[in-house]
Amino acid sequence: MSFFKQFRSPVTLSEYIALREGFIMTHCPDVREFDFHNHMTLSLERDFRHVVGISWYQWLFVVVFLTLNVEGWHAYFWLSFLPVILLLLVGAKLEHIIVRLAQDVDEMKKLQGQEAAPVKPSDEYFWFNRPRIILHFIHFILFQNAFEIAFFFWILWTYGFHSCIMGRKGFIITRLIMGVIVQCLCSYITLPLYALVTKMGTSFEPVQPQRQSSMNI
Repeated sequence: MSFFKQFRSPVTLSEYIALREGFIMTHCPDVREFDFHNHMTLSLERDFRHVVGISWYQWLFVVVFLTLNVEGWHAYFWLSFLPVILLLLVGAKLEHIIVRLAQDVDEMKKLQGQEAAPVKPSDEYFWFNRPRIILHFIHFILFQNAFEIAFFFWILWTYGFHSCIMGRKGFIITRLIMGVIVQCLCSYITLPLYALVTKMGTSFEPVQPQRQSSMNI
């Protein structure tokens, strides 16, 4: 259910409001007018600086990949599926966290006999109880996808479309389609979903003083 939900409606209005209330009641209960949307946007901007960076292990992955680029193995083609698979896995995990938090709220309402109960932020449902692991996955996905697209255009510019390095035309078209799919899914679904769901961890990292807004979302 979590896997398919990321394509239909990643976050409904009721889910957003419940997650927002749970975050405020846990981290800043005295500021009921806390601008959660602004804080989430600023946090995403800070994490984006990490996402567009390049780490040493990513360069090591590139070296290993180029070493395995043996004639007949079609390494470029098979590797283009890796970002898509990882991205769908991350999206399903984020949706699964929302579902588990909703189940916790339902259990709290039954135990307390109340009509409403707040979402309680927890690291329990994240991989290894560390929310930022998801950010590292997204970082690797975007780097790998960017490398695939950049390497294609470099071969196209240096050797031409009909070069033997390009490989079969069907493989080339598939790689480009997969690259576009990854960029669209990550930009419009996974990154916004990550910005919201990771706020449900137990740690609170203020990014900078909140800007004044005429309407708090």
